[in-house]
Amino acid sequence: MTTLPSITPAYAEQPAGTPWPTTSWPEGTASNLDELLSVIDEGIADPGLGETRAVLVIKNGRIIAERYHGEIPFFDRPSEPVTAETTQISWSMAKSMVAHIVGVLVDQGRLDPAARAQVPEWSDPSDPRHAITLADLLAMRDGLNFSEEYDVNSGSDVITMLFGEGAGDMAAFTANKPLAHAPGTQWNYSSGTTNIISRIVADVVGYGAAYESFLRDHLFGPLGMKSATPKFDPTGVFVASSYVYATARDFAKFGLLYLRGGEWNGTRLVSRRWTDTAQIPHSADEESGTFYSWQWWVTGDEFGSYWANGFEGQSITVVPALDAVVVRLGKTDAEYYPALRAWRARLLRALSSTEVQSAP
Repeated sequence: MTTLPSITPAYAEQPAGTPWPTTSWPEGTASNLDELLSVIDEGIADPGLGETRAVLVIKNGRIIAERYHGEIPFFDRPSEPVTAETTQISWSMAKSMVAHIVGVLVDQGRLDPAARAQVPEWSDPSDPRHAITLADLLAMRDGLNFSEEYDVNSGSDVITMLFGEGAGDMAAFTANKPLAHAPGTQWNYSSGTTNIISRIVADVVGYGAAYESFLRDHLFGPLGMKSATPKFDPTGVFVASSYVYATARDFAKFGLLYLRGGEWNGTRLVSRRWTDTAQIPHSADEESGTFYSWQWWVTGDEFGSYWANGFEGQSITVVPALDAVVVRLGKTDAEYYPALRAWRARLLRALSSTEVQSAP
């Protein structure tokens, strides 16, 4: 069994004189730009990594490298080339965003991670699921029997939830699953679990338009994430497991918020106590050798990096020791995830020797 690393959460302050990117990202000049672009271009050219559509590198609060590649296909119109203005799907990076919203509500005293999760399907005290806490859900240690296999022939719960009979009420679909393990005892990555969390949020802030307004007031709006578009199921619950569309530059703003410890341009959006939870692992993924915190992934590397992770290799990587954020968007098959993680590690090593100057 992999031992969990002991991590002291770390952050990086916004450098003096560097504008916050609420309206537009400031740019910088990297001392080793050729090296960075070489690693990025290798990732784009490597067929083993699938299709890399966007790579954006932020250091010291400035864009220092950016590449866009390929096209976005559409069913109802011609494909469009990927640019800095192209909105792309988050997939499970949205999980980290709803965790932020939970943190806002915890700071407001409206939710308590240690409390029993307020899920109506588990209200009977004789139901063993009654003991599941919000913290269990955040850590993916709720014990529910939910299959995350992305194979239509495997009896996949995640596919049924997103695209089949569960799509009408994703939280209820998952909440009606039986236990496979006692709450708090086993880690099982589950998109359904995140949608239960999202319904708990909706019960506090409201459904549909009220929920979207809360997202905009407490995340997208303050950061200037104008392109960010969340999607909701028919019950009015944000599909926080999977669906935020945004540009790479706007996704990077979310990473910068956590790199700065929840503060944005002099305003605290969420407490440092909460942003710490993104970096502290509770479980190990034995297959990948990485770790899971509360709706974020942790590498355990020398840079203290952690990331919002999405299907097909979407990622917002936060790197405290390097004062950096790296966004990668594309389409990579799961069998190539180890190669993708290795590519990202090479990029961080190159970034470790980068010095940044303001762009002329």
